[in-house]
Amino acid sequence: MKKTTLFILLFTAFSILAQDKFKTSSAVVNFQASVPFFEEVKAVNKLGTIVLESQTSSLVCTVVIRDFQFKMDLMEEHFNENYIESHRYPKAVFKGKIQNFDLKEVTENEKEYDVVGKLYLHGKSKVIAVKAFIKKVPEGGLQIISNFPISVSDFNIKIPYIVANKISKTVQTDLSGIMK
Repeated sequence: MKKTTLFILLFTAFSILAQDKFKTSSAVVNFQASVPFFEEVKAVNKLGTIVLESQTSSLVCTVVIRDFQFKMDLMEEHFNENYIESHRYPKAVFKGKIQNFDLKEVTENEKEYDVVGKLYLHGKSKVIAVKAFIKKVPEGGLQIISNFPISVSDFNIKIPYIVANKISKTVQTDLSGIMK
């Protein structure tokens, strides 16, 4: 009887703790590095992972580089082999904290938060600050949306001289996901 009671108490405690962690493995990350008058340079990754621990306000976002899809296969090949070198650097990871985040204050109305953390990309890391919009969605989930620029020079991403004028030096990045 005591073991059963202990088991039920432990299960209940873990269930309560688990509700403070929100996660998705289907976040969408878009990036665009286009310049006017040249071929559009943009890709989408629909398999991003986001984990938000509400008690610590920590946010971790991870994307597998090879999961970015371009409309042209050759562009995707160049991106993976020549620019990002996804065989050497298979993931991009952001680890940060949401400033002044309190889960009790999140409502169905979108609220803007400052997020500060380190972005790990192409073997380099850099502290970045971004804006994120968070709101509650039906069934107890949270939606997060953010957009921010990434400078290719900050991550030692070399763009060959021959195409340097056709690709932006600043990549506009969008992140969105619904965490449960």
